[in-house]
Amino acid sequence: MAKHRIQPVDPDPNFTEEEEKLLKHWYESGVVEKYLHKNDKSDKRFSFFDGPITANNPMGVHHGWGRTYKDLWQRYHNMKGEKLRFQNGFDCQGLWVEVEVEKELGFKSKKEIEVYGIDKFVQKCRERVLKYAAIQTEQSKRLGYFMDWDNSYFTMSDDNNYMIWHFLKVCHENGWIYKGEDSVPWCPRCETAISQHEMLTEDYKEVIHDSVYLALPITTHTNEYLLVWTTTPWTIPANIAVAVDKSIEYALVSVDGKQYWLAEGAVERVIGPSSKPIKVIPGSELVGLKYRGPFDALPAVAKVQKDNPDKFHTVVATDTLILPITTTEGTGLVHTAVSAGTEDFKLGKKLGLPMIPVINDSAYYIDGFNELSGKNAKKHPEIILDYLSSQHFAFRIEPYRHRYPACWRCKTELVWKVTNEWYVAMDKGKPSLRERMIKVAKKIHWIPEFGLDRELDWLNNMHDWLISKKNRYWGLCLPIWECSKCGHFEVIGSKAELQQKATQGWDQFQGKSPHKPQVDGIKILCSKCSAVTSRIEPVGNPWLDAGIIPFSTLKYTSDKEYWKQWFPADLITESFPGQFKNWFYSLIAMATALENTNPFKTVLGYASLLAEDGRPMHKSWGNAIEFNEGAGKIGVDIMRWLYARHNPTSNLLFGYNTATKIKRQFHLILWNSYRFFANNAAADNWQPQNKSLPKPNHILDKWIVSRFTTTTNQVAENLDHFDAFHATQAIENFVNDLSLWYIRRSRDRVGPSVTETDDKNQTYQTMRFIFTHLSLILAPLIPFIADRMFTNLTGEVSVHLANWPKLDQSLLDSKLETDMKLAREIVEKVHAQRKAANIKVRQPLEKFTVTGLLNSLSPEIQHLITQETNVKNMLFGSGKDFTVELDVTITPALKVEGEARELIRQIQTARKAAGTALSEWVTVELPTWPLEYESEIKQKTLAKKLIKGSTLQIHGETS
Repeated sequence: MAKHRIQPVDPDPNFTEEEEKLLKHWYESGVVEKYLHKNDKSDKRFSFFDGPITANNPMGVHHGWGRTYKDLWQRYHNMKGEKLRFQNGFDCQGLWVEVEVEKELGFKSKKEIEVYGIDKFVQKCRERVLKYAAIQTEQSKRLGYFMDWDNSYFTMSDDNNYMIWHFLKVCHENGWIYKGEDSVPWCPRCETAISQHEMLTEDYKEVIHDSVYLALPITTHTNEYLLVWTTTPWTIPANIAVAVDKSIEYALVSVDGKQYWLAEGAVERVIGPSSKPIKVIPGSELVGLKYRGPFDALPAVAKVQKDNPDKFHTVVATDTLILPITTTEGTGLVHTAVSAGTEDFKLGKKLGLPMIPVINDSAYYIDGFNELSGKNAKKHPEIILDYLSSQHFAFRIEPYRHRYPACWRCKTELVWKVTNEWYVAMDKGKPSLRERMIKVAKKIHWIPEFGLDRELDWLNNMHDWLISKKNRYWGLCLPIWECSKCGHFEVIGSKAELQQKATQGWDQFQGKSPHKPQVDGIKILCSKCSAVTSRIEPVGNPWLDAGIIPFSTLKYTSDKEYWKQWFPADLITESFPGQFKNWFYSLIAMATALENTNPFKTVLGYASLLAEDGRPMHKSWGNAIEFNEGAGKIGVDIMRWLYARHNPTSNLLFGYNTATKIKRQFHLILWNSYRFFANNAAADNWQPQNKSLPKPNHILDKWIVSRFTTTTNQVAENLDHFDAFHATQAIENFVNDLSLWYIRRSRDRVGPSVTETDDKNQTYQTMRFIFTHLSLILAPLIPFIADRMFTNLTGEVSVHLANWPKLDQSLLDSKLETDMKLAREIVEKVHAQRKAANIKVRQPLEKFTVTGLLNSLSPEIQHLITQETNVKNMLFGSGKDFTVELDVTITPALKVEGEARELIRQIQTARKAAGTALSEWVTVELPTWPLEYESEIKQKTLAKKLIKGSTLQIHGETS
């Protein structure tokens, strides 16, 4: 083999600076390009679908966790010789981009967008996406993430949009697409519906609202009132009914001369412990009672009362599956506003109740509510509360702390309003889409295991899939053309179908993307009544965009054979808190509808990244870390190790203190171990004689090679099962063994002060084997350090063009590993007794006695133990229990020997302080030294001679 000279390395390198240099080298020298095409001719494939990152802002450190996982497993499978696609994705369309563009333009409302121009606004959205996609690409590269960046997919692409059209066409052919009226969560700032999928747990805010206990007079019972509690006073003008549970007992109690009905179980909490019910009846006896409301005189309310006298302001029996009633909070009587609550709407629909729409898209009271009209219902609850108090409808108003949903994008508190939206039905047909998706979800391997339970819980309980976004502009144009004359609608499944059916606007549209406003100019004829029809106004739910990528990026409709080669994916990985009802769900829904099978084989979910203080990262709290800042201060190898070594089932607390600890506990131990070998080999001008490892003879070499082989097997097994947590644990344990035992016990076997022997060469050969192969198994995890080690030790181009190591399993020796573990336990016990007796390790002692050993330790291992403990004799005593007894007697001869050892340490420290090279011979000046150890002192410190002097001084060859 060609001779390669190992270079010495810096004891305290600037890891961040070195990473940036190496990153530049990888791209300029073609390493990345070679890596991407390394296995192009392989028959083996590993298919990975990238969950698209939202191209809307620079990355934060929380993005680094998932992107480290994505790079890690693609690197690992690339090293195993498998062909990959390396396609990154950018999520482009949706409310998140619109909101930021509105901020850029200084817009405060949706109407300003239309004044500005929808076409110009959409273009601004597109430009923002491209800007941040470029920024995120550079940040991802800085993470060491190797992808085919020039082949990234964008969900705003024509391919992606038209593939969603195809999916929706299939849904329509199955009878699943419909338009329905519902009371939905609504963002008054963004003026659009928020789907159940977007109601993320983390976007519920802990807030305090004024709640009110309403006293509603019963029209047929003098001086009797229904006591009703609500935390949303703005909805009271929409009240239609009061719901009770027929099986709950309700009590009539007297307070200040008035009598109030409430659940018996709530009396003590709401009224007080001394309250005695006048009578108690089941809720069924309250059903049918009529009451008077505080806003009955308002025109909009009076009209509904006039049109629906039998069902207006009536006590109704709840359906507990729709609206369960509890007595642990509230009063057991529930204010029911059919137009202003999801459960209220469902109950009202079942019971045939009328409804009173009260707010517009911006949450302002609409016409018909007199002085309330034109006022913001959510921002000004006092206009309701003050009126209730003045008209004696408020029994009590009190602050109430609760979790309340906010818009996932702009964080505005939500309201509920009735609107017509478009849905995919979950329960229509046999088997229904829901039933099919449940079967598909069960085919998938979920990591962690509870992921399946979470997905099934979502699938079993979710509503129909709301796929439309009213009043928005930058998104999928839903391919639904609805006839305003007869109500019939058609779903267009492709660009070709649209061209075929277009009767107007195709010439102006041709060559443009299927976005607003250009696609809206296309008209088709209604297939039922032949009227000219237009596309519906809403855009699509953005989770349609990301869910279709297993089809849109794999030429599903144009090259089915290519698609089959890569579908389903072997792996996807994303943070699981929100993705069970978003990306994971949409992937499963679309694959179920199109192919009735699972789109991925394994999903690795991980928890949330929080600041070190345990809170979410927010700039306003001063605990947020942007990706560039983290990479610049920490270095991405340390960041990647921090991510990979964390248990993905629990939240990761990320920060500089944690990173410093990780650096100290792993990276510096690894680097200093590697440096010990590299610098000694360089100082000795040692060069490997052959590529393969000669069969080890020394007990330490045999052990470390076996120990490394075991570790490599463990790492491969864990990475095969997508378990970085245990893979990194195995590596950390090995590196500690390597540093604290192998190198510690091998220090006297190498270096310029050691005579050239076969053992010295064997030690170097073993160390080179270990560090070269260790760099290989580290490559997917910490690509920068791994490459620096590998190229210095081998002279090859890059570790990232190498293959996963195939080790000789005959070098495994499990008994030796077990015996060495026992040896280290004995050493720990001896050191503990030294510490208790305040005797330093450099002070030799005569003996210690071990009892209770079931294992027989070889003389070689016993010799290692006595060397490490600096005790001359290891004796064995009788006894069942494993104990170690150290003789702490220090004879005069032992004392002198200890002084010699201490002197050697002092000289080595002085050499280092003087800046002498490892191989440089020196003259040592010192007051005194034990003559019987002079030869050993000179040999171990590379001292040509020892001379008398008043203080310890080092004189180099050039002095």
